[in-house]
Amino acid sequence: MRAFFDDLHGDDVVGVAIKDGQISVKHRADIPKAKIFTRHEVSLHTTPSTGIWIIHNQGVYDITRFIPIHPGGSRILLAAGKSIDPFWSVFSIHHTPETYSLLEEYRIGDLAPDGPSDLSAIEEMQKSETEALAKLFGNDPERDERLIVRSERPFNAETRREDLRDSFVTPNHLHYKRNHLPVPVVDEEEFALEIEGPHIEDGFRLSIKELKERFEKADVMVALQCAGNRRKDMTTGTDKPVKGLPWEEGAISNAVWSGVYLRDVLAAAGYPVKEYEKAHMEGVEHVQFDGLDGYGASIPATTAMDPQREVLLAYEMNGEPIPPDHGGVLRVVVPGTVAARSVKWVNKIALSDEESWSHWQRHDYKGFSPSATQETSDYEKAESIQDMPVQSAILDVSERDNRTVHMQGYAWSGAGHGIVRVDVSADGGKTWMDAELHVPPQDRNRRWAWTKWEATVKLPKGVKETELVCKAVDTGYNTQPETVDSIYNVRGVLNSAWHRVRIPVGETGGLDA
Repeated sequence: MRAFFDDLHGDDVVGVAIKDGQISVKHRADIPKAKIFTRHEVSLHTTPSTGIWIIHNQGVYDITRFIPIHPGGSRILLAAGKSIDPFWSVFSIHHTPETYSLLEEYRIGDLAPDGPSDLSAIEEMQKSETEALAKLFGNDPERDERLIVRSERPFNAETRREDLRDSFVTPNHLHYKRNHLPVPVVDEEEFALEIEGPHIEDGFRLSIKELKERFEKADVMVALQCAGNRRKDMTTGTDKPVKGLPWEEGAISNAVWSGVYLRDVLAAAGYPVKEYEKAHMEGVEHVQFDGLDGYGASIPATTAMDPQREVLLAYEMNGEPIPPDHGGVLRVVVPGTVAARSVKWVNKIALSDEESWSHWQRHDYKGFSPSATQETSDYEKAESIQDMPVQSAILDVSERDNRTVHMQGYAWSGAGHGIVRVDVSADGGKTWMDAELHVPPQDRNRRWAWTKWEATVKLPKGVKETELVCKAVDTGYNTQPETVDSIYNVRGVLNSAWHRVRIPVGETGGLDA
């Protein structure tokens, strides 16, 4: 596989396409002669008025129309008028066939050959840029080698199925990790949280020490799930492209977060949170969070101020100071909501009449209809993802005897909805049985943690393979769709379709090893 990706960087590669799940590489000899541009010509195209051009390998691309939908926001403009390769060599998240295929849609020609005297200077410049960019990640912490890495820089990794299976509370070092940018260095002694908005005095700030001393400590068990959890299933289930990391079932984890209620802190800052129902009358519709890494997000003010939602400013994770990868020294934890709103390294909170202007709030983490494309998806009109749909997954299948298998997995639903039932099937959904549930010790409609489940099922006779399936039902009797067809979206988020695992069946009726 590594050799395949190396081949995609060859100078003769001019395109990558994905159709019906198959990847095809187009070489220079396969296409008609393209228009030729010099590096100087490319360097003149750095603004919307001139068109924003970039170079990749020996291709020239006009990405002006792509800027508004770029997952990394305006940071792509750092490569305007020059090669994007040094950036991609550092931000390895881009090394996917889907990314290469998407870029080819914006190709306008080829780069003119460089003279011998130019090549050395260009290579030296690109090397220097790559080294400078790599230093941005110089403070990233060490990670457990058992994590399944989806991107090295920024670091993104999911938890193995067996590690999710073995613990109700996921250990810190095995909890899935989702970073959009380099991990910042945070000095607890120097850190201060700034809060601004109506009724709040100018320059209101709190240190970690003040948070710990002035407010009652709260512990809340919360399952955090990435919006793209099970994105890979959405691709394989439709043969359609999606944008984002190929998460399987491990972009979710369960932990006990400790800290202070955001509601209490806002009250101490001067905001009348007991009248939160009237917040919109005062122009406060959203609570915005900014992190030290440059990431930002927001949640509705009614969520932030509702005592039933238990939104935390957390400084501990599973009884220990929050590790750097998970947002230490201070992280917002929004139970029941997509993890993208639980901003890490949070250092500023603002009460506002608008959502956060962060790229990840305005132009990412939104769902679209199955027919929408990258360019027809209207991020301005689409609703930001907040509470998540009901979800479940199979984590383990083990043989009990030659006729039965034991299944284990998790189930979870957003907004605090508990899980009331998990249905499992050993014949692709023709017949069903109830799984045994292991429910967290939380109120019925404040079940922020996941529910674990297990079931022993009989395998069908007379087949060489079968499909194991699970689907969950929450306290609102919401359940999962049968297939991804109706919920497919080009962003690859919110995949809550039945989870399916195909297994071979031996002649005796058991698993075929």
